[in-house]
Amino acid sequence: MWGRAGRAGAETVGVVLASLGVFAAVTWLGYLPHPGFQLPVIAAGAVLFPLRRRFPGAVLLTLAVLTGPAPCLGPITAATAYAVARRAVPARRLTWLLGTAGALVVVSATVAAPWAGPGRMLYGLALGLVLVPTTVIVPGLVGTAYGQQSRLMRALRERGDAAERARRLADSEARMHERSRIAAEMHDLVGHRLSLVSLHTGGLELALAQAAPELREEAVLVRQATRDAMRELRQALGVLGPRGRDTGPDMLTDATGSRADIETLVAQSRDGGIAVRLDWTGPDLDIRPARVRRAVQRVVREALTNVHRYASAAHVAVTVVHSEEEVRVTVRNGAPPIAQLSVEGRGTGRGLLGLRERVELLGGTFAAGPLPSGGFLVEARLPAEPGDAVVLERPGAGSAAPGTAGDDVPSAVRQYMGGDRPAPAVRRTVEAVTLAFGLVALCVLMVLGVGFVYAARPHGPAGPPPLPRLGMTYQEVAGTGVLDNAAVRAAATGHEPPRPAGAAGCIYPFNGATESRPGGLTVARYCFDASQRLIAIDRFTVPSVRDAAPWETP
Repeated sequence: MWGRAGRAGAETVGVVLASLGVFAAVTWLGYLPHPGFQLPVIAAGAVLFPLRRRFPGAVLLTLAVLTGPAPCLGPITAATAYAVARRAVPARRLTWLLGTAGALVVVSATVAAPWAGPGRMLYGLALGLVLVPTTVIVPGLVGTAYGQQSRLMRALRERGDAAERARRLADSEARMHERSRIAAEMHDLVGHRLSLVSLHTGGLELALAQAAPELREEAVLVRQATRDAMRELRQALGVLGPRGRDTGPDMLTDATGSRADIETLVAQSRDGGIAVRLDWTGPDLDIRPARVRRAVQRVVREALTNVHRYASAAHVAVTVVHSEEEVRVTVRNGAPPIAQLSVEGRGTGRGLLGLRERVELLGGTFAAGPLPSGGFLVEARLPAEPGDAVVLERPGAGSAAPGTAGDDVPSAVRQYMGGDRPAPAVRRTVEAVTLAFGLVALCVLMVLGVGFVYAARPHGPAGPPPLPRLGMTYQEVAGTGVLDNAAVRAAATGHEPPRPAGAAGCIYPFNGATESRPGGLTVARYCFDASQRLIAIDRFTVPSVRDAAPWETP
């Protein structure tokens, strides 16, 4: 609906919005030390993404390098990997390309970690390993699978189209064969009649030569016209070749299609071991045109031939109903007690197509197909007097009989070619929605992976707090946990050494007093000058008073 340019623009906008969504999520969670670096990289990815079809390898590798220091570019890289893998590229080259892109993501993330990543190179390596599956591996595998599926369905459609064209050509050949057979039969009928006319005209010519010489020329003209008609008939129908002619015992005669002829066919089938029953209703067909009788004979003969090939152990019923308006021929066989396979292989249904062509050319109807009970039914309805008009084939009349033609087309192809196949717009919409959900899922995994790596890094100095040293300010010393304690100050009063020169004040922290020996305490003293700089750290021992019971005397 939009065209290729519109779809390409929509894809670019979609992946850029996905990248901005990842950027907003990781920024809100506080996982990006340099957020200002991400937006220019996303803009560069938006420029490179439309070039993925023209330069697939270069664009994918460039985006892989940029994804390491800028994880927010992951959705664009993932969409590019999917598009590249979906193309019909050799498997070895695709494997090399995806492997190289994954390695570049890891290397760039590791190298850029100290200044644009989580901090140390070790955490950059972890970030790269987390990004590779979501930006390269998973999209590449999905694109490869989808591309193979698309190519397979395209090949199946082409195979189905070729099979359908072959079936139509075979059906057309079967019709032309039957028409050539009908033309050969017409040649036999009309040629025989014209031969009789020519013979009788020759006798008439001899008789008129004596009785009425003035009429002899008319007889000569009739005989000459008959001869010319026979020659033109042979020229018109002779192009069909001997293939279209029936010879031998099957040659057309005046008895073809009569009740006696049909009974002969049934008797021959009985002699071959087939249980056949003939039901004839109405008068004989010898009063009907030869083409009607020939069609009846062809229907019965073809149906019994199929029974011999596929269901020789089944019971067969041949029914002929002759009325003033039509001739109905029905051949029904039951299911054979044991499945039988033809020694000639499975039939093609061309004989049934020929019967359909013959019956429809006479203005009748033809139906053939399997029965629910497992048998088969062949039924033809022919007009008793077809007239001179020839009924042309109807659109769709060439469809194969059920279970005979088109079975070589795979079922998957027939389903894809059939009415259940979704429209192209619907397929594209479903595909777009599926890919959008997949991209959203990859974005969520990217955010979780980046958050996992950034949450695992240390957020403060490791180890014990630093000890106070000379030159530190009072605030820095207090920041290390060294604070003045009144009890320690009282214990040191009167027992401390002189304070150093320039000391403006001292503090006596509690964590500096430890039991050094019985009856004494070690006290630490931190002295500061007038600018509150630490100038001396002294340690000395003061006597301690041991607690005694009330009844004890000193």
